[in-house]
Amino acid sequence: MLDALPLPHPIDSRLGEATVRRATPNDADAVIALLADDPISAARGDVASEEDRPAYVAGLVEILADPSNDLLVAELDGVIVGTLQLTSIPGMARRGARRLLVEAVRVRSDLRSSGIGSGIMRWVSDSAAPALGAAMVQLTSDASRIDAHRFYEHLGYVGSHKGFKFAVPQD
Repeated sequence: MLDALPLPHPIDSRLGEATVRRATPNDADAVIALLADDPISAARGDVASEEDRPAYVAGLVEILADPSNDLLVAELDGVIVGTLQLTSIPGMARRGARRLLVEAVRVRSDLRSSGIGSGIMRWVSDSAAPALGAAMVQLTSDASRIDAHRFYEHLGYVGSHKGFKFAVPQD
């Protein structure tokens, strides 16, 4: 399903043209570094330790093998500077509307406010969602990410729901 995405796709930023493309297993280290570059993710355990690398790689391989999921990266001058995961969700609500779920949006911390994140998210709403037949793009954002909330609201996203999570105990 997500193979219908218009990729690779150029996005404009204040630093020049970047490209959104489908991730490959070879991109694992760069994506791991982007997760660890975020203080909230790091506090949850995304610290880019070598011992965790096999779990990340297995997750990436599983995402890429699932036709309803995709992991994308944004490259600028051949360097990965952003990432996000997309999941296409068929639904019954809203007259059977399909939703496009956006997860784990990250832009390298020294490049935030450069237009890369805006370019990625505009591509999601303007190109990816229509290509997949999605009636809605949705995402969640940690309650403490006030700057991210302003960012999404500036792009037209509406904080319409309160999210809940349940951490399943792991052995």
